[in-house]
Formats: sequence, C-alpha cells, structure tokens
Amino acid sequence: MTRPVLSIIVPAYRKANSIAKDLASIAKVASQIRYPAEIICVVDGFEDHTFAAASALTKTHPYLRVVGYKTNKGKGHAVRFGMAKSHGRIIAFIDAGMEINPNSLSMILEHFEWYAADIIVGSKRHPVSKVNWTFRRKLFSYVYQLINRLLFGLKIKDTQAGLKVFRREVLEAVLPRLIVKRYAFDVEILAVANHLGFNRMFEAPVEINFGVDSSTSAATWQHIFYMLLDTAAIFYRLNILHYYDDDSRRQWKFDPELNFRVNTA
Repeated sequence: MTRPVLSIIVPAYRKANSIAKDLASIAKVASQIRYPAEIICVVDGFEDHTFAAASALTKTHPYLRVVGYKTNKGKGHAVRFGMAKSHGRIIAFIDAGMEINPNSLSMILEHFEWYAADIIVGSKRHPVSKVNWTFRRKLFSYVYQLINRLLFGLKIKDTQAGLKVFRREVLEAVLPRLIVKRYAFDVEILAVANHLGFNRMFEAPVEINFGVDSSTSAATWQHIFYMLLDTAAIFYRLNILHYYDDDSRRQWKFDPELNFRVNTA
C-alpha cells in the first residue's frame, strides 16, 4: 500500500446499526480524493457490535483500519487515539453518523490547500454551508461560539462541527499538551493551536442534517453543562496556570496510548 498522505480519523460510539454505511460513504469520498488516504475508525468502547460491524468492511477496503478499546472514554480520547496511529502529513477527523455529509471532506481539503492552512474547520456558519437545524440548536451554537471568541480570541464562528483538518506539524506541537478527552476537545485543540501561533485557521462549508431536535432532553442539558465546565477549565489552564506553555512541560500528562509520533518521512 502507498504511504498515505491523508489520514481520516472516524470516532464511533454505539454505532452498530450505521457504522458500515457511514464508513462506506467516507471510503467512497476518500477514493476520489487525489491524495493516497487511510481511514482509521476508532471504536470508543466495546458496548455494542460497532467494532465487528466496522471490521467487516476491512475485507473490501484495505486502507481501512478499525481499532478501539473496551471502555468508553469520550470523543476527544478516540480522536487522539486514532491520530496516534496515523501516518499522513494531513490529518482529518469526521464524526461517524450521517449528520455530516462525507462529501464535505472534499471541499474542506480544497480549502486546506488553497489557504496553505494550519487548520481548516468545517463550519455550520459558513455562508455556503447547508445545515438543517432548529432555532434552539442554532441559538445554543451562537451563544457558545460567542463565549469561545471572548475567552480565547478564536476568529472562527463554529468550533463544534465534527469535521476538521490539520497539518501534522500542528498536532505534533499541540497534542502532548491536551487534557480534555470528552466534552470540549474541539475547543481545547483550537485554543491551544491558536495560543502557539498556528493562526492560519480558516472555515470551510459543510452539509449537515441534524434531523429531530433533542435539545430539551436531560442528557443534552447535562452535555451543555459539562461543555461549559470544560471550557472554563481550558481558559483557566491557558491564562491563569499557563499549563500549555513550554515552561510547563513537566506538568503535561503523558498517556502512552495517545503518544503522537513525529513524522520522519
């Protein structure tokens, strides 16, 4: 197999009924991209048959790898776990689930090359994006992005769409410093990258269909609470403790299974 230029990380949690279709759609898009690509599906906890359903596709898709671990640890951990096993100089992640149209990946890669970017963020608020969402969800998104802009000076308008692309060199610098593994992983990785000077960060359009709104459920309110709590903790570490600075290197928490390799190719 040709060494991949692009690594696509697909975190998956309790997706047994849809993961095969999701991965097949992502693989179809990857086969049409001009870069040699690998797809790494990370099963975030063996709580159903997601791992078996995803692994069945490796017989027909040799550039697909399926990895995972027994206990659910959160999306941030899953994405970093996949990144640690990646080989590409360009690394993307896209959420499992058909809310995000995988064809958005092609558009985001075009933006990545056009802008010579450090990071490209799929954005629901890009003027060309096609998003089916309720007013309540849109309002929550707007308020949260306003908070992120005030706290971290991020110029992008959407941190939470589950599609992003990074230069490998950015991740080499950023990932060893990160802590958040569950609720505000996206914000932490973007805020730390911006803090370290990787400010060639741009937005690209996505196509998303959220379907039925569940924003009034107890689980969703709990999710929002922990998102805000994690976000406040990131601000505290960044601006009060200066935890993410090079001088605090001895305090960084090393997890061997998340050890991100420097690309020597």
